[in-house]
Amino acid sequence: MTSRENRTEKRPEEYRSHQWYGTDGLRSFSHRARTRQLGYLPEEHLGKPVIAILNTWSDINPCHVHLRDRAQAVKRGVWQAGGFPLEFPVSTLSETFQKPTPMLYRNMLAMETEELLRSYPVDGAVLMGGCDKSTPALLMGAASVDLPTVFVPAGPMLPGHWRNEVLGSGTDMWKYWDDKRAGLIGDCEMQELESGLARSPGHCMTMGTASTLTAAAEALGVTVPGASSIPAVDSGHDRMAAASGLRIVELVRRDRKLSEILTADAFEDAVTTVLGLGGSTNAVIHLIAMAGRAGVRLTLDDFDRIARTVPVLANVRPGGQTYLMEDFHFAGGLPGFLSRITDLLHLDRPTVSYDTMREQLDGALVHNDAVIRTRENPVAKEGGVAVLRGNLCPDGAVIKHIAAEPHLLKHTGPAVVFDDYRTMQRTINDPSLNITADSVLVLRNSGPKGGPGMPEYGMLPIPDHLLKQGVRDMVRISDARMSGTSYGACVLHIAPESYIGGPLALVRTGDSITLDVEARTLHLGVDDDELERRRAAWTPPPERYERGYGALYNDQITQADTGCDFEFLARPGKVADPYAG
Repeated sequence: MTSRENRTEKRPEEYRSHQWYGTDGLRSFSHRARTRQLGYLPEEHLGKPVIAILNTWSDINPCHVHLRDRAQAVKRGVWQAGGFPLEFPVSTLSETFQKPTPMLYRNMLAMETEELLRSYPVDGAVLMGGCDKSTPALLMGAASVDLPTVFVPAGPMLPGHWRNEVLGSGTDMWKYWDDKRAGLIGDCEMQELESGLARSPGHCMTMGTASTLTAAAEALGVTVPGASSIPAVDSGHDRMAAASGLRIVELVRRDRKLSEILTADAFEDAVTTVLGLGGSTNAVIHLIAMAGRAGVRLTLDDFDRIARTVPVLANVRPGGQTYLMEDFHFAGGLPGFLSRITDLLHLDRPTVSYDTMREQLDGALVHNDAVIRTRENPVAKEGGVAVLRGNLCPDGAVIKHIAAEPHLLKHTGPAVVFDDYRTMQRTINDPSLNITADSVLVLRNSGPKGGPGMPEYGMLPIPDHLLKQGVRDMVRISDARMSGTSYGACVLHIAPESYIGGPLALVRTGDSITLDVEARTLHLGVDDDELERRRAAWTPPPERYERGYGALYNDQITQADTGCDFEFLARPGKVADPYAG
């Protein structure tokens, strides 16, 4: 992993940290004295690249619980390369535990990342994350500062096991929970599943949001090659962390900033990667937001355009049928996968490890065609996410159609409307609703503002009586998101959201809704005059927050089609480095 670019190395006095440490003023004297207070000798840090290691480890984040140890490996690499590492704890964003959703706090971590990197004496950054929102948050913040940066993915957990079954976290949770509701398994089996579903540190080992976004980070070129699929507890993960520490020092010395990596071509390749992996719909929102921070315009139309050109080759659950991330890794990982779609990629762009992606993929191989399919035998002929338009979603909506039952991809049925998630939970099994397999379940007030935070409510539960009849999928529509481990004919991210008066707010139970994935349409069968009458009668709901971070969020959050960033962070403009003297 070497860059052959012939750049002049920066002199120590050109490092950003020199402003803090290298001048003759009182402030530099104070900074040096306080660094002695930390126990460091002058020769350990003066004149060396200072590397910030932003670590999202915490005791309540099982996806990141091993990152405390991995940070030591990163430091080892930094020391060996002649740099000076400093570890910073940052928000952990545990998808499992944080409520109402970590999406509410993605932009907070992005702000924290940006301001830490800007306000401290650091020359480069290593970002450590992996659980769903941590990857985009860290990269969004880092992009706004534009220092040399390497991302260290947390890595997937080991495959789950239960009796003779290999389990995928999340995906099989939904499956077996439905089996329990259908009366097919009982409490004893569920207790066994609790102990077998997630059996090591690391993020979900399906092609859920975490694996999708760490793969996107590798496709963007901000990780060392092959980093995104290494199992979290594999010794290779430790070696990858050390290699990342070595690499960041070289990037600082050569002054290769993040903006040189996060180009328009890189984002187009990341979209191609996500779609070819059959990845999570959440990547649509996050990549749009990440691109915006890098000054790149990425839209829903770009996703739909690219989806029509790239096949799904990753046979990894839930979009695939059989395999998990450890299988994907040993089948060749992302380098092997990308080697099969090189004609769809921009190969002459730089990465953190090579002058071109072409060099990075040189020699990449696929070792198992059942896991990473050939172009002649794809999982699906087109990318795994479709973008929908229509009078119900004028600014767009998305569906992961490869994870839905095919007969539902063109469907017309009567709406059954729920005003919020709690009401839906309480009433979904109410016989008076007359829900049938043809019904279209509609959930509103679950978008960016209405959720609040756009929770992963989009995989609405199928009523118990239908589960007992063998029904396992229905058309479900919401302005919420869906876990990347989920599946089903779920239309998501409807924009504009119902909470601010989008068309979803006007739907009534009994209205006819037509989904046509091939035509990319979602249509409410109500004429325009009636919709205008309903709009005139609609009243805005009360604000979710009166103070605090929530009030800032409510005031600044943008809609799903533009990435759910904060308006004041997404807009263009420069921020000067602080004066350190």
